[in-house]
Amino acid sequence: MNSKPQQLVDQLDYLKLRFMDSNYEEMATTAAAKGWSHQEYFEHLIRGETDLRWDNAIQRRIRMARFPVIKTLDQFQWNWPEKINQMQVKHLLRLNFINDKANAILLGGVGLGKTHLATAIGYEACLRGHTVLFTTAVDVINTLSAAQAAGQLKSCLKKYLKPALVILDEIGYLPIDKRGADLLFQVVSKRYENGAILITSNRAYKDWPAIFNNDATLTSALLDRLLHHADTVVIEGKSYRMKEQVEI
Repeated sequence: MNSKPQQLVDQLDYLKLRFMDSNYEEMATTAAAKGWSHQEYFEHLIRGETDLRWDNAIQRRIRMARFPVIKTLDQFQWNWPEKINQMQVKHLLRLNFINDKANAILLGGVGLGKTHLATAIGYEACLRGHTVLFTTAVDVINTLSAAQAAGQLKSCLKKYLKPALVILDEIGYLPIDKRGADLLFQVVSKRYENGAILITSNRAYKDWPAIFNNDATLTSALLDRLLHHADTVVIEGKSYRMKEQVEI
């Protein structure tokens, strides 16, 4: 075929129709060979453009989620934990809790795959059109503390309020002082019934006051908001990261 007419190239570029720009000539040849109607040719171009944009949007959501490593449920070693409700986890993977602006909490000792499962759920959410942010409780507190000191707390909080799902990893691994507890409470409180939260923790709920500077009032208020609409998955067993040492 003749080289692309510059006006058409410019128009496709202006409209950011990348797939059409790259494929309309080749697809026109295919259309002629297969006897497609004008409508069928147009439908194929639109379908290709839509698929490309959807794929790009997925990759953009995955990048913005900031997962430390991509994990899927297929990679999870279900036979390692001594106790885990597999059906409950797979129900969370249906993502109804995100649509309901509810919460999910994964409780269990270290090395049992809580972060793996949280990442897998977050990754599936990205694939299905939800915005996600993966972070740790410590990172949230440090970021908000710096913003508060700079007088930018209100604008910084929006980072944790906009995504459809926020994954708060590792609550309980390090103690949190009063200032940090107050800041984390703001995130939980503002997302209450406005956006889903998925939390991983190595501490049972009865031990959470010790995490939050032994502030029983704040801890009670935080748990009240978290657990009002929530599924809790309890995982028990030995650390998978210690598997080789255990087997020796």
